[in-house]
Amino acid sequence: MTRPPSRRNRNRSRSRRRLLPPPRVLLGLLLISLFVGVLVVQAYINSEFTSDHLESEVGDQAGVPAAILNGGPIINTTGGQESSSRLPARTIALTFDDGPDPQWTPKVLDILRENDARATFFVVGSEVARHPELAKRIATEGNELGLHTFTHPNMQRLAPWRRDFELSQTQFAIARAANVRTNLVRFPYSSKPQAIDETNWKIVKEAGKDGYLVVVNDIDSEDWQRPGVAQIVKQASPAGDASAVILFHDAGGDRAQTLAALKVFIPAMKARGYRFTTVTEGLNLSIAEQEKDQSVALPLLPVNPVADPANRLRGAGLIWTVRLADGLVWGLAGLFLVVGLLTIGRTALLLLLATRHARQRRRPDWSWGPPVTEPVSVIVPAYNEKEGIEAAVRSLAGGDYPAIEVMVVDDGSTDGTAAIVERLGLPNVRVVRVPNGGKSNALNTGIALARHDLIVTVDGDTIFEPDSIRMLVQPFASPAVGAVAGNVKVGNRQTLVAAWQHIEYVIGFNLDRRLYEVLNCMPTVPGAIGAFRRSALAEVGGVSDETLAEDTDVTMALCRAGWRVVYEERAKAWTEAPTTLEQLYRQRYRWSYGTMQAMWKHRKALTDSGDSGRFGRVGLPFLALFGVALPLLAPVVDIMLVYGLVFWELSATVTAWGLMLALQLFTAAVAFRFDNESMRPLWRLPLQQFAYRQLMYLVLIQSALTAMTGGRLRWHKLHRAGLTGARDASSAVPQGQDVAPAAETWPHAEPEASTWAHAEPADGTWPDSEPADSTWAHAEPAADTWPPGRDVAPAGDMWPPGQDVAPAGDMWPRGRDVAPPVHTWPDGQNVAPAVDTWPPVLDQAADPDHPAAGRATARPPVPTQNIPRYDSDHQYDPEAHPSTGSPPAGGPGPVFTRGA
Repeated sequence: MTRPPSRRNRNRSRSRRRLLPPPRVLLGLLLISLFVGVLVVQAYINSEFTSDHLESEVGDQAGVPAAILNGGPIINTTGGQESSSRLPARTIALTFDDGPDPQWTPKVLDILRENDARATFFVVGSEVARHPELAKRIATEGNELGLHTFTHPNMQRLAPWRRDFELSQTQFAIARAANVRTNLVRFPYSSKPQAIDETNWKIVKEAGKDGYLVVVNDIDSEDWQRPGVAQIVKQASPAGDASAVILFHDAGGDRAQTLAALKVFIPAMKARGYRFTTVTEGLNLSIAEQEKDQSVALPLLPVNPVADPANRLRGAGLIWTVRLADGLVWGLAGLFLVVGLLTIGRTALLLLLATRHARQRRRPDWSWGPPVTEPVSVIVPAYNEKEGIEAAVRSLAGGDYPAIEVMVVDDGSTDGTAAIVERLGLPNVRVVRVPNGGKSNALNTGIALARHDLIVTVDGDTIFEPDSIRMLVQPFASPAVGAVAGNVKVGNRQTLVAAWQHIEYVIGFNLDRRLYEVLNCMPTVPGAIGAFRRSALAEVGGVSDETLAEDTDVTMALCRAGWRVVYEERAKAWTEAPTTLEQLYRQRYRWSYGTMQAMWKHRKALTDSGDSGRFGRVGLPFLALFGVALPLLAPVVDIMLVYGLVFWELSATVTAWGLMLALQLFTAAVAFRFDNESMRPLWRLPLQQFAYRQLMYLVLIQSALTAMTGGRLRWHKLHRAGLTGARDASSAVPQGQDVAPAAETWPHAEPEASTWAHAEPADGTWPDSEPADSTWAHAEPAADTWPPGRDVAPAGDMWPPGQDVAPAGDMWPRGRDVAPPVHTWPDGQNVAPAVDTWPPVLDQAADPDHPAAGRATARPPVPTQNIPRYDSDHQYDPEAHPSTGSPPAGGPGPVFTRGA
């Protein structure tokens, strides 16, 4: 019998599993590490470690042998030797440093071929990796390759391992490019044998241990100074019949004078009887002369010997790495340019069109038209909003608009949200309970049961100002307006994260809405404060549940259907923003992913005609460009900033970043002025560049990856703490109305087995009217509670508070918190509203010609239902009644309502 693992072992196993990050985090870290590694490689191969390539002064030479200081330009320290060699008389070895260069090296090779001359090219390894075809041509045409390090640093400033790395990587690059190897090396910033000091002598001996001959020069043409053709020829010409290793350059700047000088210099030297060889050929000639004088056979050195296959393989990997690094940085540079142009273009459009919008609205003679006074239904979808629902409902019910109906649709809350609203006892507020089905389902339920044709939608954590509803509906004076976006404000600005969001709301949301209104392509009416015509919603089929951004989805559908969507800056709503980076990430992830879903869903608008096509060819590209592409590319600015601070010129990088920040500050100042906001929070804007923006990058990147991979995103419920001072801000309620006490602790703590219900009469029936002396008392029936196990009673024993009579109407037991099904709501009215429920439960084919084709389709109106008064003795099947909401995975469920 196998013994099961002990609990300790199981717990240890779980602990180990928890220590491992999720696969997507590992993948992200791997990609970031690879990205950073490639950037470091690119910086290395471009010699952008600035401290490496500085020249050094000649130091102490006491330890350098006199034979070296007074000897020839070819120094041999291999095998413990300490000797130097010169070329035979009337022999010139032309040497070219810093190449290969795609512009100048081919021209140098052409001149050499035309004059039947050969030369030695001391190449930089990184340039060989970029232009391997030039290295191959050098060797193929009989010229010689030598090492000039991989990144052209000052070798005196490098650690020994780095010096060895510089030479070996260049050898690998040559092996792959030209299939040769070389024994020659010339260090950057070296000159003549007389300039070798003890530090350089140590480096020369290190190279000798690796089998390299170190080549300096006899004559420096100083062509890098571009003194003129005649001066270059004069400085390069040897005296008398003396031999010379002459230094030229085939890269590193404009080499036109070098080319012109070579065309003069080579024929002139040949006319004086000089021959042109490579360094190794000239050294072999010297060796041959020594054999004649000493009768000693010395081995000759091979010119461009064949490379080892292993080195060719290493060189292939090196060349591809360099190409990848170069391609990445060039791509980033191009994206940086694109981001800059997009940012400047967006700023110009914002300042031009938003300023036009603001000036139009502030004209003394401007108005939407005749004052709108039609009754308004306010829909508040709520799921576990106990912290802020009371303040929100009070602010809505107490608005200064003449006729307001507030309907709170409780979407299966488990924290007593609906009961808190019921305890308020506000005469123009009613509550609808539906099984949990998501925000779109709750919105459609509220729309279906709303009494009026003007619909205002509000989030459960949002507080309105007294005039917000009145201001919000004024644009409906124009019959072309189908929806209105309000002005969302962050109410909890105390924390740094919330303050950053306040800046973003003013700049990124409210300023953008001015621009979108002028272009007539508003993409989003915010869920926190928005208004709709019932007829407009009916035309597009209600609020769809096909995306996570239901507000963006329905707004796009309205634009495609030809309705005008406008922005009313005077209608302000105060919302509770996430206070931690984790909560903010979840919220923005859902927003970003939902917006991408909505854009993809309405992509057919790009090819439509009419209003739908106009939105598709103006609104969608604008949103894709400035709402998705620009934020996705924005990390390039930060990457180039970091790259520049480390590897480029510090002053130029800081200046460029400062200009970008100044542009953002200017835009922010304009936006804050338009919104009449204090400029004080803008001091946080520079700090926003180093944490908040990076979080938004990650949000957009993850959203894009989720969208591309077809992933599903569940609903993220944010933690709410309630707005500070919200109770005071929302205290304007109808005078004379008894209201319930504060509800912060609802539901009240009770014994675990206790459920709340009102005492039922002895005969088990509920009379049509209640005697005046009747009171409603708490009781604990054995099983007569609805819903089972849910604490639903108000804090007091009577309803309304201080009144000992049952509510008027159906005399439904208060403690069961259940109203009759939809067919008896509202009391005394048995006609269903014009807009039907959502999602649909009746089959109806979609109209392919509808501008929002591909969306969910609207249902026909619910027919009038003449059903007898509810009988408590009769057993009703909840699924037999029309439903205004469905659970996500089930059929129709009952709707329970209570209210005015």
